[in-house]
Amino acid sequence: MPRDTSATVAFVESPVQLLNVLEWAHSSGPLLDGVPAQQRPGAPDLSGLTVVVLSPTDPMSRGQLRRMAELARDAGTKVRWEEARGGPTAPLHTIGGLAPMLRRARRIVMGDPFSRYVQLLLTVTRAHELVVVDDGTATMEFVSQLARGERLVRWHRRGSRAGARDVLFAPISAAARRRLTPAPRRAVEVFSAMPIEAPDGVTVTPHTFGWTRANFGPPRLTKGADLVGTSLVETGVVDPERYLAAVARLARTHGVTRYFAHRRESAEKLRTLHARTGLEIVRPDLPLELIARRGPIGRTVVSFPSTVVHTLPLALAGTEVSVVVCDIDPQWLTDTASPRAQGFLDGVTGTARDVHGLATVAA
Repeated sequence: MPRDTSATVAFVESPVQLLNVLEWAHSSGPLLDGVPAQQRPGAPDLSGLTVVVLSPTDPMSRGQLRRMAELARDAGTKVRWEEARGGPTAPLHTIGGLAPMLRRARRIVMGDPFSRYVQLLLTVTRAHELVVVDDGTATMEFVSQLARGERLVRWHRRGSRAGARDVLFAPISAAARRRLTPAPRRAVEVFSAMPIEAPDGVTVTPHTFGWTRANFGPPRLTKGADLVGTSLVETGVVDPERYLAAVARLARTHGVTRYFAHRRESAEKLRTLHARTGLEIVRPDLPLELIARRGPIGRTVVSFPSTVVHTLPLALAGTEVSVVVCDIDPQWLTDTASPRAQGFLDGVTGTARDVHGLATVAA
């Protein structure tokens, strides 16, 4: 009988989620035909893994996803691109087209358990193995909410009052949370580079960027420092003027020459930043962990609280690059920022200092 290539289905909506699906496959070896991949000679056999890209609409994310899809195909993974947001009827068309594969799948891998799209797809599948791969700092919030039995809400969402769409979607969100809770016939795994404590019954697999280090680098180092941008302005957490002033001070103080933009940063903000600071604005075509490992990269990388303060030290292990973190001053927060914002951001940098020994710089 031919191999069931739909045994493992992964849903991704961002470039870093696709990278982390490849990392999960490399490190833990999905059971593609009953034999763990790590028991086979050579590279993992990814032929039984199908990655479904639920394509976003913004051009930067789409471009990076196209590049990551090429790398995934080169690694032997089947990639299915879905224009999941291509119009009002796109969700129904996408879900209908995926339903047969979902019902056959033994294992579902997802990058964003907060995604309404993914939560809706979870109601279709009968898989008894569910895997959540890192989606950055959101993984920390997901695990803590799962442990407390709370509804799944992104940390930067303002306030706690549910809107009309939240109320309508509440039954599906609750069903997804139940599916993501371990049960006698349902295994749940979290694959993470973040410092998390597993809820009862959840397996946590360490994410060490083994696939990235095996395929890229070591990088060539530059003399100057690099600064990693953040989308905290775009999500309404940090005041734009405060952020631009902090970037300018960091650039002057630490000899920063390049600014690696987050894929969600607005073009207008980046033009203003370049005009005020003279920094070279770099729009990466791949997740920063791959860009940094491939190089060139500064000997010092400065970052605000974000996922990279946990992932870059792992991806750049064995190199001479130092990652340092700049905390978010409470005065930078907007009036509409979530009450949880400061505590969450402090937790991201505090745990990075504890786990990776990162130094702190002031803006």
